[in-house]
Amino acid sequence: MAHSTIAVTLSQQLFKRTTVLFPHSSFRSRSLLPSSSSSVSFSPNFHTPLSSSSSSSFALRASSSSSSSTSSTAAMGETIAAVDAGMDAVQRRLMFEDECILVDENDRVVGHDSKYNCHLMEKIEAENLLHRAFSVFLFNSKYELLLQQRSGTKVTFPLVWTNTCCSHPLYRESELIEEDALGVRNAAQRKLLDELGIVAEDVPVDQFLPLGRILYKAPSDGKWGEHELDYLLFIVRDVKVNPNPDEVADIRYVNRDQLKELLRKADAGEGGLKLSPWFRLVVDNFLFKWWDHLEQGTLGQVADMKTIHKLS
Repeated sequence: MAHSTIAVTLSQQLFKRTTVLFPHSSFRSRSLLPSSSSSVSFSPNFHTPLSSSSSSSFALRASSSSSSSTSSTAAMGETIAAVDAGMDAVQRRLMFEDECILVDENDRVVGHDSKYNCHLMEKIEAENLLHRAFSVFLFNSKYELLLQQRSGTKVTFPLVWTNTCCSHPLYRESELIEEDALGVRNAAQRKLLDELGIVAEDVPVDQFLPLGRILYKAPSDGKWGEHELDYLLFIVRDVKVNPNPDEVADIRYVNRDQLKELLRKADAGEGGLKLSPWFRLVVDNFLFKWWDHLEQGTLGQVADMKTIHKLS
């Protein structure tokens, strides 16, 4: 694909801002092709969906008057304060500021929407919202897997144990790059720093090995849930970890036997221990086989980025 500059119409800009301010509204920015009339530049916080072309990176033009930006930000702040007032302030900010990449079931980009909207089960069910995600499995040089327990303030699946890092590539140039899943790998490096304090130098993007993709849907509670096309990334590195308490409640390294014991306890409901649904799907379908190949140095033989595994 060639690089392209995307201009949006004033009406589209207002449409997008309406979507952010009123997340339960049926309005959502999903159209693929912007109108060609009366193009205007726009604030970096308000993106337009992708146009189809053959390039893996995208140039986004971003500028707006300071007075307009200030007034819209203030209005958004007032609206956010009124919505889900009990939500943790950090998580609420991320829910409204982060823009997930919407895809179809073949992993083709079809638009973008707020993290808030992408995790509302009513919108997932009504509009079949599906967003791109990733799950990192980080092993140390002893081939022990780093697990994290999600923070109790997380909106979806609080306090569950899961793989090293689970999040979303965002609708930004560096994380939209399709070639060799580079955008997803860039996002993984970013989130390992955000969540676990692992610096970029310790997890170079070229050291992530994409092994496969899964598509799954999982409710968290009566309101929130996940519907993700999830890239599974393996990496072997000895790293320094400094967890961010806004994201992570606890961490531990486990070998295979220790993980099997965690699975047993989760199945038995011992101590209230719970595992994330996506982690359990990977464990049940792939993990132990891939772990064998990891130790044998043959992991590349099982990589399959052509298949999208629909799991439930």
